[in-house]
Amino acid sequence: MFLCKKTWILTNREITWSTLKKALSTMTDSVLHGYDDTQVALMGEECILIDRNDNVTGSASKKTCHLMENINKGHFTNTCCSHPLHTPAELEDNGAIGVKRAAQRKLQHELGIDPKQLLIDDLHYLTRVHYLAENAPDRGTWGEHEIDYILIAQKDVDVTPNLNEVESYTYVSQEQLRKMMEKSQEGNLLITPWFRLIADRLLMGWWNNLHNIQQCRDSQIHRFCDQ
Repeated sequence: MFLCKKTWILTNREITWSTLKKALSTMTDSVLHGYDDTQVALMGEECILIDRNDNVTGSASKKTCHLMENINKGHFTNTCCSHPLHTPAELEDNGAIGVKRAAQRKLQHELGIDPKQLLIDDLHYLTRVHYLAENAPDRGTWGEHEIDYILIAQKDVDVTPNLNEVESYTYVSQEQLRKMMEKSQEGNLLITPWFRLIADRLLMGWWNNLHNIQQCRDSQIHRFCDQ
């Protein structure tokens, strides 16, 4: 099981956070038209704002953090993105414990995985990646600019997908994932940009060392963008 945590970034060397918040306050909620009440409420959750070196700078709603372009649900991706919130429990940095708590919460929400089946100690923190991406088909509305904490777990669990979050899921072997990536390159399968980057550059090496995964852990931030 491969988990990718998200901590949200909004950075611009020429725009202060107070100016950005003032501008955002004038925006309408037209982009959320047609969403059900649960989805709208989730977009109001307060995520953690950080700078490019993973220092906490404040908080902003999930809607604000994503407003660059739509993220299409038709893409295959990692098991779960944990969306840690700007709360005391999920801000705690010691051993990435806050991120792990967020992962437990979102795994239950998105895939129905009981936290009793996947404990905090089952989640292994490996590294961080910094990336920026725009997604098809509606460029210019939603997007991703994040430092992601990568968690990996190996555990037998019961999965009951939340259809409001997950259209379908599949278990794959290393070779099957390679074939999926090839299909994506040929334009025959959609894969999210963050998962493509992580799979291409890091995941296969980790997969070969699952028997001793902690040896793969590092303290750096892998830069997958120029920001």
